[in-house]
Amino acid sequence: MQNSDRLIVALDVPNALDGLKLVEELGDQVTFYKIGLGMLTGGGLALANELKDMGKRVFLDMKLFDIGATVEHAVRGLSQFDLDFLTVQGDPHVVRSAVIGRGDSNMKILAVTILTSLDRDDLDECLYRDGEVADIAIERARLAFLAGADGIIASPHEAAAIRALPESKDKLIITPGVRPIGAEAGDQKRIATPATAILDGADHVVVGRPIRDAKSPRAAARAILAELAGPELANRK
Repeated sequence: MQNSDRLIVALDVPNALDGLKLVEELGDQVTFYKIGLGMLTGGGLALANELKDMGKRVFLDMKLFDIGATVEHAVRGLSQFDLDFLTVQGDPHVVRSAVIGRGDSNMKILAVTILTSLDRDDLDECLYRDGEVADIAIERARLAFLAGADGIIASPHEAAAIRALPESKDKLIITPGVRPIGAEAGDQKRIATPATAILDGADHVVVGRPIRDAKSPRAAARAILAELAGPELANRK
């Protein structure tokens, strides 16, 4: 894997025009972008098409959740957009339906374990079972793999334990909640640096605000890419 592909820049901006402006500012050094639910009504799918035409890789972060038939139908429609990654909630019935809907396309189905903005108090409010957040995330990852997910979305705090699962063989781990040293945590509660996330087993790291809000987004992205190209990561495939 190219080091540049390890970094996925989150286009957490209001609309496709703002997203394209950031992409143009980052130039050739960034090859992979995430388009989230917040931009869906702001031309997100049109931007996804434009990025693919530019030779970029695209991660559509929809976190789909519904009855199986609806998820299958939605994923079948999205598979026509030549996307690289698509997220669904990690519930096994959702994952199985998404895999069916994906059909013969090359789009990878990624399952969300526990959002990196949540802690134990949040899980209590949502009526999740008792237990450590990490333990629940790891078990949700295992079940998602068994249901056919190509990879999972998880906090960098759980990456090493998920990578150690036998079920994770040949699967992808993508970690949001990644912050360069000195960056503010924002609304993320389970964070790590980019290099730490990769060393702990992640294949890709997702970075948004530390790049988007930097005085020079291009310089911020370059610094993260330099960290991911460090000698301690040289043996990571």
